[in-house]
Amino acid sequence: MRVKEEVPMPAAKANSKFMAPLTPNENLGEIVGAKPIPRTEIVKKMWVYIKKYNLQDKKNKRMINCDEKLTKLFGKKQFSMFDIGGMIGKNVKK
Repeated sequence: MRVKEEVPMPAAKANSKFMAPLTPNENLGEIVGAKPIPRTEIVKKMWVYIKKYNLQDKKNKRMINCDEKLTKLFGKKQFSMFDIGGMIGKNVKK
């Protein structure tokens, strides 16, 4: 019986644009911290904040109900989870 040799796969490269550290402005910094972090980490921290304060709409989980801090960022009382990426771009310094 013939045994196949395992060929090691090269390590996947992270997309440098997504991993580039971004500096949050004052409003976003209240939620994710003021230190420069990658966009992916900003999104993760946003979701931690949303879950911690139970801000997802009960009936439509895709909608987020804003508290005082999120209202400063989005300028409205409710937003779609798909709006998070656009909001990040407006509230960071590269």
